Amino acid sequence: MSYCNWSRGDALMEEYHDKEWGVPLWEDGKQFEFLMLEALQCGLSWMLMLKKREIFRECFDGFDYRKVAGYTEEDVERILNTPGMLRSVPKIKAVIGNAGCFEQIVEEYGSFCKYLWRYTDGKTVLYQGHEDGYIPVSNRLSEEIAKDLKKRGFKYLGSITVYSHLQACGMINDHGKNCPCYGKINNRFPTVSLPPDGERGTMHFE
Repeated sequence: MSYCNWSRGDALMEEYHDKEWGVPLWEDGKQFEFLMLEALQCGLSWMLMLKKREIFRECFDGFDYRKVAGYTEEDVERILNTPGMLRSVPKIKAVIGNAGCFEQIVEEYGSFCKYLWRYTDGKTVLYQGHEDGYIPVSNRLSEEIAKDLKKRGFKYLGSITVYSHLQACGMINDHGKNCPCYGKINNRFPTVSLPPDGERGTMHFE
C-alpha cells in the first residue's frame, strides 16, 4: 500500500505512512505527541523518532501535556537516565516548556486543534503540484504558524518543522496522487485546493 517513496523499505515507516501520516488529527493529546516528535527530531532522522517513540512515551507520560507542563529538574534527570533516550537537555526542557505553552493555547481556544485548524478553516489543503511530487520544506502557512508559536514561547518549532507537522496531522495532504492514502483522505475529510504559496526548498519526489 505504501506508494509514497519516502515510506518504502521499512515496516515501521510503512505502517506510520499507511495509518497515521496525513490523516486529519482532531485530538489534542495526539497533536502534542506529533508536534513534540517533530521538535525532538530536529537534526535527526524521522526513522529514529519512530524507533524511539515508545521510549519518548515512557519519558513524557504518554505525552500528557498537562503532566509534562508540571515537570521539574528531577524529571529532566529521570528522562536523561532513561535507557535509549536522547541525551539532549535543551530538547527535553523544550518539550516541558512547550507543554506549558500548549496548555495555554488550550485554555485560550478550548483546544489546540481549534487553534491550529482555524488557519485552514478546518479543511485539509491540497496545494497544486504537490500531488505530482513537488514538495517544499516550508511555505507561507508554516511560516505564519511557526511565527505565532514562537511568539507564544514554543521552542524547536521553526517553519520547516511546522510544515512537517502540518503534513503529519493532515492539514496538508502531501501524499502522491498514486498513493491510495491521497484519495482516501480526500474522500473522508473536507479539503480545499490552493495554488503554491511562498514555498521554499521545493523538491521533486517520484
